Amino acid sequence: MFITKEVTMQFGGLTAVADFSINVENEEIVGLIGPNGAGKTTVFNMITGVYTPTRGDILLNGKSITGKPPHIIAKAGIARTFQNIRLFHEMTVLENILAACTLRERPGLFESVLHLPGYLKKERKVLDFSRELLESVGLLENANDSAVSLPYGKQRRLELVRALATEPRLLLLDEPAAGMNPQESQELMDFIVGIRDKFKISVLLIEHHMQVVMGICTRLYVLDYGITIAEGSPAEIQKNQKVIDAYLGVG
Repeated sequence: MFITKEVTMQFGGLTAVADFSINVENEEIVGLIGPNGAGKTTVFNMITGVYTPTRGDILLNGKSITGKPPHIIAKAGIARTFQNIRLFHEMTVLENILAACTLRERPGLFESVLHLPGYLKKERKVLDFSRELLESVGLLENANDSAVSLPYGKQRRLELVRALATEPRLLLLDEPAAGMNPQESQELMDFIVGIRDKFKISVLLIEHHMQVVMGICTRLYVLDYGITIAEGSPAEIQKNQKVIDAYLGVG
């Protein structure tokens, strides 16, 4: 289970996020929505250690991760993607996955230099795991292709799979449907639900594409100017007047 307890992020005199509390249950898909500038990405940056909250606490499975550096938080079990795809474009599809696997399986210096049996065993294990991941999402046939040569939809999928390669308990998705047409968005929805079920993980996503949000999330949190203005099921949020006003304006 993932929880934030009244986390606040201030930059000088500006409060970007105020007293934000959320809980994500095991294998749940939860949405974080709101107008541009509402503070959604700031929340992700606090969760992943880019920012240390001014106050409040962030817990993963009962243990505080507040203020810990990003690599420690990643090892604890939180991975993320970004609104703008951030692949290693100079690498192949397979190499992108192998790079992420080093978080869990990093050989020692002497093992690497001397190619000891332990190193070769780890290398084979990581390679097999990476290929299995790619096969499970239909990208194995592209394993040796340059990441930058993939169509947009496959690049987005590769970024998601690379995050999965770190073996997270909680996956943060920052606008995964950005730039997608309706068919691609539907395929993405199926994909997210599929990886949730296959890998038994929880998902917290930021998304402006309401078809995606309403289609796969069990609960939604709505931010406006850094303040939580609503929480509830998709059906409840759709009818919430504060949410309607925040997106469409008042008067």
